[in-house]
Amino acid sequence: MTELRRRMIEDMKLRGHSQHTQRDYLSCVRILAKYYKRPPDRLSEQDIRNFFLYLIEERRLSPSTVKVYLCGIKFFFVKTLRRKWPVFDLIRASKREKLPVVLTREEVRKIFSLINSIRNRMCLITIYSCGLRISEGTNLKVNDIDSKRMLVRIQTGKGNKERYAPLPKRTLELLREYWLLIRSQSWLFPASDAVGHISNVTVAACFKKVLFKSGIAKPATVHTLRHSYATHLLENGVDLQIIQRILGHKSPKTTTIYTHLTQKRVKQLHNSIDKLMSDLCDVFWNR
Repeated sequence: MTELRRRMIEDMKLRGHSQHTQRDYLSCVRILAKYYKRPPDRLSEQDIRNFFLYLIEERRLSPSTVKVYLCGIKFFFVKTLRRKWPVFDLIRASKREKLPVVLTREEVRKIFSLINSIRNRMCLITIYSCGLRISEGTNLKVNDIDSKRMLVRIQTGKGNKERYAPLPKRTLELLREYWLLIRSQSWLFPASDAVGHISNVTVAACFKKVLFKSGIAKPATVHTLRHSYATHLLENGVDLQIIQRILGHKSPKTTTIYTHLTQKRVKQLHNSIDKLMSDLCDVFWNR
């Protein structure tokens, strides 16, 4: 390990960044150095400027990916090397607002019914019924299930923030039946070799396979289950602020996107528009 890499890792630890964030930031700096074929501390501000133009114009990376590169490279130069260059305040990738994909309840049920592996099926059911991110689901431990308070403790939330999510009664019943089969004392969803927990890649691959098998023509991923969960709660009248807390969203703006997705709201809107146009047409024909 080079001295620069060691210092950056130490700085990120002191800053409280998660292991996942540390890996992402280190990867961004490594790719930058590989692009120029020289150590990153020997690069100039103009080099940084040209690198981000390359990412945006030639590689055409998404705004979210460019943002990760910016955060990682900026941390290295500003925090570790103490180079507060103006270019880091200049870089702003244009963000395109994109509505998430949402599955209907029937589609979610169909996907679950096609999963043969009980471990994968139970993991995905837990992710959906508790509104979890994929890593939050795969990292669950047996003692994270609080059956007395009917809560799930999420210790690996985004930004290293812990939170609790409501545990549905039916999910708890299924988890108990599942546990009788695996008898795991540590990880709720252990890996096949019993070393560590099931990987995100394994769960994502399983979901992709059964999505194709289901014939559902939506570009869904495991994260779609979280979007669907939030939308279904909103359709059932759950307050938006409560959904925000369950999902662990820092800003309420992140959660309001689901108001555009609920079928009930869309139906109400269509009914209102239909009534408005009906009244206008009556006026027109009765002149």
